[in-house]
Amino acid sequence: MDGSADAAELYCFGESGNAYKCALALTLTGTVWRARYVDFFNGETRSAEFRALNAMGEVPVLVEGDHVLTQSGGILLHVAGQSGKMSGATPQDRDEVLRWILWDNHKLSSQIGTVRFLMNFLPADKRPEGVIPFMQGRLKAAYGVLDTHLAQRDWMVGDGPTIADMSCCGYLFYPEPFGFDRKEWPHIDAWLDRIAALPGWKHPYELMPGNPSDRA
Repeated sequence: MDGSADAAELYCFGESGNAYKCALALTLTGTVWRARYVDFFNGETRSAEFRALNAMGEVPVLVEGDHVLTQSGGILLHVAGQSGKMSGATPQDRDEVLRWILWDNHKLSSQIGTVRFLMNFLPADKRPEGVIPFMQGRLKAAYGVLDTHLAQRDWMVGDGPTIADMSCCGYLFYPEPFGFDRKEWPHIDAWLDRIAALPGWKHPYELMPGNPSDRA
């Protein structure tokens, strides 16, 4: 991160796995950026000011001067394109990177985000009956796809980390329970260790402001 005026500004908060994907990609590509904390749990994303920035009412948002980008997949593609890093070495690799980002957004991150929110950030009496086990069943299938893919390779695509890795790993480093045990998925577990060993890697609660303990 960097506090300089010309740094890209990432609207984020520590609990957001989608924001973490982008923060991690910015960091590991050496992009100059700074975090702008969004007070999600006190309703900032519902405010008129935030909706003027992003009508979707979500983080992450990346602001570079007058250029505003939203949606983690789009931001990841932008960061890779701007930095010339983590995009894939060949056109075929780049197609595969996009394929896995789209898969992650549909099959993995969106469902983890929902389950994790219901289990950890919503009072038990407000949790819709049956939703958590149903979604955990769907997630188990997704973990199986990911674990099998990583059985014969170190990285999602090609011979090094790409934004496909950043996208798919985003929620899997969080400590809150959502039905995922790394030790049950040995190839995912080893892959997460490889990502955490990359120079500059930080845990989401270290890389972005905001932590459940702040509200305890």
